[in-house]
Amino acid sequence: MSPERDGVDLDTSVGYLLKVASSALRAAMEQALRPLGMTVTHYSTLELLAQRPGLSGSELARGTFVTRQSMHVLLQSLEELGHVRRRQEAEVGRTLPATLTPLGRRRLALASAAVREVEQTMLGGLTEGDRAEALRLLRSMADALR
Repeated sequence: MSPERDGVDLDTSVGYLLKVASSALRAAMEQALRPLGMTVTHYSTLELLAQRPGLSGSELARGTFVTRQSMHVLLQSLEELGHVRRRQEAEVGRTLPATLTPLGRRRLALASAAVREVEQTMLGGLTEGDRAEALRLLRSMADALR
């Protein structure tokens, strides 16, 4: 970096390199999921519902990093595709908990396999120890900012 300019050295900025890696991962996942007719957000929603059945649209939006409005539209689409089921009426308030259908679980299994391949490619040059350390470091960085 030149002495007359103060700023961030992009070659050594952890934040910038995390964004580069995140963008590359998202692009690779989108490419892998496209033949399945899915986006990363579609896949992420199914994955969250598999692990935490009954989440509301707001909870899914937070978990997939999209707006509530975007999640509302996606959930309507996922219902039409037969991947997700929501109650017609809320038990409490306005929350309509969502669950996966059997078709949604089958579609998720295909998508998860595609995503695992992307992650294996991304981590291909790392040893098991490096992978464990990368996970530890990423968790530590996220925890430090919370």
